[in-house]
Amino acid sequence: MGMTMTQKILAAHAHLDNVVPGQLIMADLDLVLGNDITTPVAIDVKKNMSAEGVFDKDKIALVMDHFVPNKDIKSAEHTKCVREFACQHDITNYFDVGEMGIEHALVPEKGLAVAGDLIIGADSHTCTYGALGAFSTGVGSTDMAAGMTTGQAWFKVPSAIRFVLKGKPAKWVSGKDVILHIIGLIGVDGALYRSMEFTGDGVGHLSMDDRFTISNMAIEAGAKNGIFPVDDATIEYMKNHGEREYTVYEADDDAEYDEEYVIDLSTLRPTVSFPHLPDNTRTIDEAKDVAVDQVVIGSCTNGRIEDLRIAAKVLEGKKVKKNLRCIVIPATQKIYLKAMEEGLLKTFIESGAIVSTPTCGPCLGGYMGILAAGERCVSTTNRNFVGRMGHVDSEVYLASPAVAAASAITGMITDPEDVM
Repeated sequence: MGMTMTQKILAAHAHLDNVVPGQLIMADLDLVLGNDITTPVAIDVKKNMSAEGVFDKDKIALVMDHFVPNKDIKSAEHTKCVREFACQHDITNYFDVGEMGIEHALVPEKGLAVAGDLIIGADSHTCTYGALGAFSTGVGSTDMAAGMTTGQAWFKVPSAIRFVLKGKPAKWVSGKDVILHIIGLIGVDGALYRSMEFTGDGVGHLSMDDRFTISNMAIEAGAKNGIFPVDDATIEYMKNHGEREYTVYEADDDAEYDEEYVIDLSTLRPTVSFPHLPDNTRTIDEAKDVAVDQVVIGSCTNGRIEDLRIAAKVLEGKKVKKNLRCIVIPATQKIYLKAMEEGLLKTFIESGAIVSTPTCGPCLGGYMGILAAGERCVSTTNRNFVGRMGHVDSEVYLASPAVAAASAITGMITDPEDVM
């Protein structure tokens, strides 16, 4: 029996010729990732381990992003804990204020993830790096502690679902709309502990930023990981963001998939996920005219430069509706600087939006945009669970940067075409 992309990467890192779904393996790690919330827990676990030190100071990345710059004493203590650990173990890739960004945008930007890698991170959206043809998945802080110490982790080899993407997306349809459509199609548990493998000629019509968004939200369908084939766009991205060698894995022709879905990208419409699950999706034609109080454009899902360019294009020359808060958060310092150089920040500020330093902030109800009871937010983030962004009686609607920006202008969920 042939193997999928994911299965080949796992087999190679477990030093096995072949693996099959359900098999338990121990595999070598190329990167172990943690943030300011999950790393302190891993550090506490590690203190109880007999082994001292870390397996490789160059293969651990600690990114302070969730409550950074620190919002209160507790978040300051968390960051201090990680900072001291990074100094103690001479961790090469420690990123704090001034260098930090939202981890899942920063890691590929810094060239820390490449095709063929096996990556674990103590954050569920670690699956983002599948856009580069890597196997990456979220783990708990205990597994992170073990990974930092031994350089290995155990896995149950996942089976896979194949998504054949064909056609070219229409104007205003982005990677966010693609993955929201898919999650709406299969449900939040539709890919439970399975690999979502994307293929087809439609992949070539998706930018790398689109692919990062799609892979990022694979976990919202319950997937172990999401992964894209390596093409010229992938290789160009890796060359522009680092010098590490990469390995291209391709699924065998006789690889077995539990299911196959064919998605015609040309037929998709801008899509919105209604409260309180990501699979509660509607097209923009079904979602219009829901009044909102806040718009957030950013996060590890949609805070990249392409996202900001799209939002600025919609907002240019227009004004955010009075009494509505529009918060724009570039995902990294590099993206922030690029947006400034391109005049995007000027567009946002002149429209009546505010621009924040890189942070996860409001996505997890942390800070920089907490919702009060009864308030609604259109957000480019990845989850809209009850109380996700604040009060349990608030609501979050997930959408693309284009829809979010259009909604900021009108004060209700809006098709971007209607404001252009």
